[in-house]
Amino acid sequence: MYTRPLANLIEQFQRLPGIGAKTAQRLALHILKRPEAEVEALATALTAAKQKVGMCQVCGHLSAEPVCEICSDDRRDDTTICVIADSRDLIALEKTREYKGKYHVLGGLISPMDGIGPDQLNIQSLLRRASSGKIDEVIMAISPSVEGETTTLYVGGLLKNFTRVTRIAFGIPMGGDLEYADEITLAKAIEGRRELES
Repeated sequence: MYTRPLANLIEQFQRLPGIGAKTAQRLALHILKRPEAEVEALATALTAAKQKVGMCQVCGHLSAEPVCEICSDDRRDDTTICVIADSRDLIALEKTREYKGKYHVLGGLISPMDGIGPDQLNIQSLLRRASSGKIDEVIMAISPSVEGETTTLYVGGLLKNFTRVTRIAFGIPMGGDLEYADEITLAKAIEGRRELES
């Protein structure tokens, strides 16, 4: 039905999350209609992002520098850390403009079914940060799924040895993802956080 290069492009778009066959086809056909310079700019941006964006050495957030903009911002509260599963959650929380502390990105959730245990997550550096004596509170801001609850309880249990541990309040439905929640819901969740119970 499609010439091979077009079929390959459609297949590559379909590999992206949330892109089905029809959307992939629309994107591919759109790309073919664009000027060559625009397509080359897109290809260059994709390659540059893949080559230059890594992880912040402090919190694990995406960064083109060794330390991300949030960790290096001295206007932010150094005594509070908000623990999240991945950078998408950080971006969602930042949109609320409610939270003024620092973050820690775990890089996923504990999921034995997927072969992901605590050792595969960015937990040890979080424990080093929390045990420094400079952290007054760690906020667990992890989506309320089965994996999220497991991760929250496990990590929270480790952190209680060093500092106060709270979790965000949930106006977010069980099984929902933080990245899809609106700013008001997220702001209220941060505002209504509570102590983590064992």
